Amino acid sequence: MTTEHLWKLKGKKAFVTGGTKGIGLAIVMQLADLGCDIAFVARTKQDIDKTEQLLLKKGVSAIGILGDVSDKESIATIVNTITQHWDSLDIFINNVGTNIRKKLIEYDNDEYDKIMNTNLRSAFDLSKAMHPLLKKSEQGNVVYISSVAGHTHIKTGAIYAMTKAALNQLTKNLAVEWAGDGIRVNAVSPWYIRTPLAETVLKNPEYKQEVLDRTPLERIGEPEHVAATVAFLCMAGANFITGQIIVVDGGFLVNGF
Repeated sequence: MTTEHLWKLKGKKAFVTGGTKGIGLAIVMQLADLGCDIAFVARTKQDIDKTEQLLLKKGVSAIGILGDVSDKESIATIVNTITQHWDSLDIFINNVGTNIRKKLIEYDNDEYDKIMNTNLRSAFDLSKAMHPLLKKSEQGNVVYISSVAGHTHIKTGAIYAMTKAALNQLTKNLAVEWAGDGIRVNAVSPWYIRTPLAETVLKNPEYKQEVLDRTPLERIGEPEHVAATVAFLCMAGANFITGQIIVVDGGFLVNGF
């Protein structure tokens, strides 16, 4: 019996949030290379146009959606746009995230709401909205992009860490709740990855060295490392894996003293 079918995604329909930069863009490109039909959402038309052009060079005609996932009206637009093109969804990658790095006592309520709504509320609302389409697939996959901040303390700020820990728990709950609908739910938790968001702190040589000192593999991760893990979780080869949070961290979390 051949095992080739275990490592393919050709013809799968995939929707990625925050698909124009960093990890999200790497995921979009990885899934496109593996033969997926792509839909993605981002907040600026310029970024959408640029990503669509990159995909066209690969021969992929994607559905670029302008919207802010923290806004409920945008979520309705996203659902309407996807259902105009597809009657089911095989892959939903919840990648969108933001952060404001401060000590707890320095946050105001607006900053709290921004991080919680972008990182967590949007995942909750979009998961509910995507469920009927994923169920129709009969082999749906949800992957949340979490963070090692959801597992242990790092210098990101408490609110960001709270949202990622909550995503980890949402992963476990939905893996059980949606198993009967043929939907697998997993998460990927990266450490420092070379993205525009991470570069804001990694441009500080001393801070970067601290990160490397805590990373057994002694290097910063690349977006493609996360994207490859996401792609694997969506393949038939992973069809007995659900409710798991896979850490992509160069050994950071197991590095004791």
